[in-house]
Amino acid sequence: MKIEFDKKYFSVAVYAFLVIAASVLFFAAVMNFSDIWAFICKIAGIMTPFFYGFALAYLINPVLHFFEDRVLVKLSGGKMKPKLRRGVGILLAYILVFALISIFLWVVIPQVGASVYGIVKNVPDLITNADKYVSETLGSLKRIELPSEISGKITSIIEELLIAITELLKNIVPQIIYTTKQITSAVVNTIVGIIISVYLLFSKEKFFAQIKKTLSAFLPADKVKHMTELAHSSHNIFSGFISGKILDSLIIGIICFIGMSIFNMPYAMLISVIVGVTNVIPYFGPFIGAIPSIVLIMFVDPLTALGFAVFILVLQQFDGNILGPKILGDSTGISAFWVIFSVMLFGGLYGFLGMFLGVPVFAVFYAVIRANVEYRLKNKGLSENTHDYSSKDHPIL
Repeated sequence: MKIEFDKKYFSVAVYAFLVIAASVLFFAAVMNFSDIWAFICKIAGIMTPFFYGFALAYLINPVLHFFEDRVLVKLSGGKMKPKLRRGVGILLAYILVFALISIFLWVVIPQVGASVYGIVKNVPDLITNADKYVSETLGSLKRIELPSEISGKITSIIEELLIAITELLKNIVPQIIYTTKQITSAVVNTIVGIIISVYLLFSKEKFFAQIKKTLSAFLPADKVKHMTELAHSSHNIFSGFISGKILDSLIIGIICFIGMSIFNMPYAMLISVIVGVTNVIPYFGPFIGAIPSIVLIMFVDPLTALGFAVFILVLQQFDGNILGPKILGDSTGISAFWVIFSVMLFGGLYGFLGMFLGVPVFAVFYAVIRANVEYRLKNKGLSENTHDYSSKDHPIL
């Protein structure tokens, strides 16, 4: 008996099989999620040097571009071969970066190390000073003769705060040991990452062309064009935000150190590094850096801590209203509301790195959605201006 082939029913059977197979795979993934997640984490750990290499290559690429397309072209009169120019450019870029990092470490690390050593050495004295300050504060509250309920509440809060700070100080040494191990691992990954970044920088055009070639083999030409444009716009957003924010934070850290040195505040270098590093986080960074710094200074002199709080408030106002906009401009293209939203969302998911990279990542999503919306409106013959969609009774300010 001859069986007739029916293309329609064959397609239905194939789709049914694919749905069943996908369902089975999904169910198996849910049931073995812990094992799968452990495997993913293991792979991510192995790939860490490659992540470091990509990040280093991305950060150093503007420096390479400066040497390769400006300095070396002028010095050689355009006669240097492209491969040789690329190799010399990479070498000069890394020499400059390493020189800047070496100067930074030579100036900063000894003072930061001395500050950390002083804090660890003086932990008992700091606890004693804190206890003395709390006792004096409680004594002052008793002399004011506040109502018993308010006085008891304040006393309870101060005592709980003192216990929390004491525990924090006791855990400083184990935390320093753990941090040292993490730094050692990061140094090893960075060394391997540097080697990988050299390969990425030397063949970046080839890698991009291979990706575009692969996409062109499987996708329509217009889709590949849109993806290429998205990649370029994403690059502009990321490079503008990251380089601008790093420069902005460096300037703020230097200003903080100069100001603290003028006012003779303790731990000037250590706190300036904390303020500079946390300043890369939009909006919340100043508070993240200022709060532990204020607590640290408070153990030495509460009045100086109050002065530092005023100083850091003025400094951050200067950064937020003058320096930051001057350097960054509108590099992300999103409003303050979405900046805060992205910092909180990605910070909650991925911690410090998420708070830093959340803004440019969300800006890319925002740009994609906006472009898609405007494209669809244009095809429908509708206005692309947001103001045209507000009511007459409630116009956009």
